[in-house]
Amino acid sequence: MSNFTDLKPKYTADPPETITRDMLAAIPYGFRSERDILITIRQPEYTSVCPMTGLPDVGCIVIAYRPDETIIELKSLKYYLLQFRNVGIFYEHVVNHILDDLVAVLQPKWMEVTGEFTPRGGITSTVTVQYERTV
Repeated sequence: MSNFTDLKPKYTADPPETITRDMLAAIPYGFRSERDILITIRQPEYTSVCPMTGLPDVGCIVIAYRPDETIIELKSLKYYLLQFRNVGIFYEHVVNHILDDLVAVLQPKWMEVTGEFTPRGGITSTVTVQYERTV
């Protein structure tokens, strides 16, 4: 008979390096010369894997940004975020990874990525990271 402390899922998580930004597609923002806008995107079905336990991490990713020349094509963003599904990555690294990739592709004026993660062991976590272009 097993000791409960020895129980662990038989699961191997993919490393964060498997996530690629090359599927993110930028499209022109047609009103760039007329006005700034704030775009907010919510992905309420985000999943990844805890790198310590192999247990699933679930949450909502919120991306808010002020575009410059381009905006994100939403289907490409959906497929990009699906890459995290089997990746072992900490919450704090998730939002930084997403921010770095989106900033590299879109070069926005300002961007904020927030991860609102569901409770685990009675603890909820919300992690936010920002980018602001300097002149």
